Amino acid sequence: MSEKIPDVNLTTLNALSEPTRINIVELLRDGPLTVGEIADELGLRQPQTSKHLKVLNDNRIVEVESEANRRIYRLRPEPFVALGDWVQSFRRVMKDRFDNLDHHLKEIQSKE
Repeated sequence: MSEKIPDVNLTTLNALSEPTRINIVELLRDGPLTVGEIADELGLRQPQTSKHLKVLNDNRIVEVESEANRRIYRLRPEPFVALGDWVQSFRRVMKDRFDNLDHHLKEIQSKE
């Protein structure tokens, strides 16, 4: 029986499938930013940026903090931990497969 596959929220993957949202996540990796800072950095209009941030917020990829009339966005760690665990499960499978291939090749070489 194989080990349990880590839970990955498909809505997280769906939300991250849009290139602009990936660019926003890349910006936020370096630290919190306001909507205006994100829009300026990506050359987007603020309403367009807000729409993408709403999708990221609704899918719990970012969190927002209101400070006076500014909205500051930062990444939430949980969805990225889950994605990392999911990717790691593939690494283990691939390592096992390569180990099996290596063992098989050694068996073939020893028979020659």
